[in-house]
Amino acid sequence: MLGFIMTLIVAAIAGYIGDALTKYKMPGGFIGAMIAGLVGSWIGAYIPFFRKLGPVIAGIPIIPTILGAAIFIFVLGMFRKGIDTATKQQ
Repeated sequence: MLGFIMTLIVAAIAGYIGDALTKYKMPGGFIGAMIAGLVGSWIGAYIPFFRKLGPVIAGIPIIPTILGAAIFIFVLGMFRKGIDTATKQQ
């Protein structure tokens, strides 16, 4: 149980850092940052160059998680911007 809590805390911190790296903001505060960190960890694990970077805390590689979270937040922000633009045109 402690490992799961540590994973969520590390994911939330990585999500906040990834959020700070992009001009878009992840909605949902702490929960949104945690989701961005978890999805970012998954994205970072599938990019071959990122896999070996940085330290690992609570089973989460930190650098790939932060970069993956930034990528996820950027793509989500672009998607939300596109929806907002399409909605305003109608």
